[in-house]
Amino acid sequence: MSIALILAALALAGVPLFVVIAGSALWGYHAADIDLQAIAIEIFGVAEMPILAAIPMFTFAGYLLSEGGAPGRLVRLSQALLGWLPGGLAIIALAACAIFTAFTGASGVTIIALGALLYPALKQAGYPDNFNLGLVTTSGSLGLLFAPSLPLILYGVVAKVSIDDLFVAGLVPGTLMIALLAAWSLWVNRANRVRMEDFSWQEARETVWASRWEIPLPIIVLGGIYSGYFAVSEAAAVTAIYVLLVEMVVLKEVPWPRLPLIMRESMVLVGGILLILGVSLASTNVMIDAGVPGMLFDAVSELVSGPTSFLWLLLGFLLVLGAILDIFSAIVLVVPLLIPVAAGYGIDPIHLGIIFLAAMQLGYLTPPVGLNLFIASYRFDKSITQIYMSTLPFLLILMAAVIMITFIPGMSLGLL
Repeated sequence: MSIALILAALALAGVPLFVVIAGSALWGYHAADIDLQAIAIEIFGVAEMPILAAIPMFTFAGYLLSEGGAPGRLVRLSQALLGWLPGGLAIIALAACAIFTAFTGASGVTIIALGALLYPALKQAGYPDNFNLGLVTTSGSLGLLFAPSLPLILYGVVAKVSIDDLFVAGLVPGTLMIALLAAWSLWVNRANRVRMEDFSWQEARETVWASRWEIPLPIIVLGGIYSGYFAVSEAAAVTAIYVLLVEMVVLKEVPWPRLPLIMRESMVLVGGILLILGVSLASTNVMIDAGVPGMLFDAVSELVSGPTSFLWLLLGFLLVLGAILDIFSAIVLVVPLLIPVAAGYGIDPIHLGIIFLAAMQLGYLTPPVGLNLFIASYRFDKSITQIYMSTLPFLLILMAAVIMITFIPGMSLGLL
């Protein structure tokens, strides 16, 4: 039995994810005759990630919000404003996750930080559990095409194209993805699965007043980041302090003796996520050192006979690449190879960038090794097979959107 089959069997048997990934990294380093101490160095390298400081603070804020009455108030507010519309809270979840991912640039952080709020809120509103899991897991990968997404900026630097043009080019494709998922949410919840109400101005006013402490939070955080007043880590600190004051001093919904337990629970989660990121980085570097991305691209490029064939094979290549490499490594390693080949087939580099990022974000959701699938499994304490099944409809819809983005260049270039 090969090492890949052994690791797959361990994963299906419920062995912790970091053990499986670390096992693959250990085997790869051993096979390449590399000192295994290099894995410890890779894990230590996670400490240098710019987003690191934001992860524990956003996670703590999410846990604290979920301990108080915020999920209930959010459900009541959404029902009052959009209760007449099937899937109203689901649409709010899609938009919130897309905005959050846009300014953090990290879809896994979105699942961690907003999942604690959105998942129980959706569940309390009466949405089916598999729908909730699929929606929150999928929404974490939205937003990478919106400014000021770090992958957009990094692509512009590597490809040497205008970052401002990339920001504009991502608007329509990013909006298309959200719109299609919103339409699906409306369709699957059109029956009586979710309670629907007639709109009431009195109820709307009451729920807005009840949520007066939660409503300013996204305005403060997003406004601070987009205005340049806050860095992401500073926004995370402001969020944590604001939520702490509101929940424990102003509203007093969380008793002080609960605070150490909440901090412990949230930091245990953070530790698990960082450990997964560390061993994933080590495993990724094994594949990079083995030249896996280059070999995959060489294999598909031999089959290209024209622009249409190139784009179809490119999509397949990027789906595989997105499942085994993080988006930042993929941009640095593969984009310099793709640019001259795509130019030979008349593909605009701006259009290529939007295709690349849109397809790569699907990699986070592609079984069996999409990173967001495992993060959601860990975050919501669900089996990985349940996560696979719950995200499948959303993955197919996003795949249809990516195909449209790929073969309709005007969606990316029309506003330029």
